[in-house]
Amino acid sequence: MPELCVGEHRWAVPTGSNLLDALNEAGLNVPYSCRAGSCHACLVHCQAGQPLDAMPEALALDQHALGWRLACQCRVIEDLQVALFDPQRDGVPAHVCALDWYGDVLRVRLRPERAVRYQAGQHVVLWNGSVARPYSLASLPGEDDFLEFHIDCRRPGAFCDKARGLQVADVLRLGEFRGGALHYDLDWQDRPLWLLAAGTGLAPLWGILREAVRQGHRGEIRVLHVARNSAGHYLAEPLMQLQGVQVELVLEEQMDEALARLRPPSRQTVALVCGAAGSVDRFARRLFIAGVPRGQVFTDVFVEHA
Repeated sequence: MPELCVGEHRWAVPTGSNLLDALNEAGLNVPYSCRAGSCHACLVHCQAGQPLDAMPEALALDQHALGWRLACQCRVIEDLQVALFDPQRDGVPAHVCALDWYGDVLRVRLRPERAVRYQAGQHVVLWNGSVARPYSLASLPGEDDFLEFHIDCRRPGAFCDKARGLQVADVLRLGEFRGGALHYDLDWQDRPLWLLAAGTGLAPLWGILREAVRQGHRGEIRVLHVARNSAGHYLAEPLMQLQGVQVELVLEEQMDEALARLRPPSRQTVALVCGAAGSVDRFARRLFIAGVPRGQVFTDVFVEHA
């Protein structure tokens, strides 16, 4: 059986063992969320030996070449020496500069200790102590002097439970910044742009919406936000203040009726969709029925966090 080594800890594991499971079964507490190669919370550094990587394309080429791997996507097939991601060593410190509650949604604004580069709609892994979760950025680079995150604290969860106790000046750590499926493309400037979100799926779309406005988008812009109750429309006021943007705020029980009314102005419509899996599926299905080609529908599914 191959031997797995982390620091001074060495132990044998069955050939083909999932690396994330092997590490956590040994008590090393590697964080994870999706187990699908999307959240990047389980990032580890392979220092000797190579695992069988089922999804090498999930990481940037330079990052992969340096030995970084997603533990959830790797199997141990030979002796392997691994270093765990250490937020104190590898993460960027960021100070909480503002905290605001909107019903069950906590808006967290952070100021990193050094400049970071990102694009509207990207994700970053947030570390609060030893707990890590990926969150979408709601801020707009070049305009906001902070990083903004919208955290749904309605349900209990390791990260949410700690987030409820955050105070201004607390320090979190930033892990990997990564691009998702959602972005703004300058080639879309003359095309209808639809942004459909459920809950805090609005977070990345808020940054992308403002990027489109900043870039002088000339086509129709429409936003549809679905929430459990009126308090869940936590960005209603700033959305309504944007000039030239059609905004529709919909409660969950009205969702099917609202989706049935969707009529894209042309087959050139581009739709960005974000939220939990069930909502994203309903959005995407209705857009297809309405005539928006699948290749023009970009989706980002939020994973329920434990």
